[in-house]
Amino acid sequence: MQQKPLFQTILITPHWKQFVINELPLLLLCISGLIYAGMDGMPFTEFVLIIVGIISLMLLYSFCYLRKIKYLIGSEQLVVEHGIFQRKVDYLELYRIVDFNEHQTFMQQLFSMKTITIFSGDRSTPSLDIVGVIANNQIVPMIRERVIISRRNNSIYEITNR
Repeated sequence: MQQKPLFQTILITPHWKQFVINELPLLLLCISGLIYAGMDGMPFTEFVLIIVGIISLMLLYSFCYLRKIKYLIGSEQLVVEHGIFQRKVDYLELYRIVDFNEHQTFMQQLFSMKTITIFSGDRSTPSLDIVGVIANNQIVPMIRERVIISRRNNSIYEITNR
């Protein structure tokens, strides 16, 4: 008999506001470049348009990359999928997670966003940043509960020295 998973899988994708936070200087540069190139009689307008076009392509790639990131939190694993032209999938066993951290940059505070950092005993992923999470989203307690149950199911016990 197959066991049903205890929890439904949680899907987290970075919010589009995180793109604005990450790329604000380049976005402002593109806008000002377009304004400059639109003015009559300004020198080097073709050159400015070429630069704006190149930066716009970089921004488009960055936006698509951010929006294609998926964090899947199951009952036993945290799976991270990322990439556009070449997809990569990382697996982190929940019982290996040892600590959490939530932090907000100044810009994230303005946009009501946060980053969750997960620390683990995994060699390939000792820390994992989940970026672009809406600030009032309570992901850490949900992950923590799943970590405790996963450790119990896998008979993993933590021994500490004080």
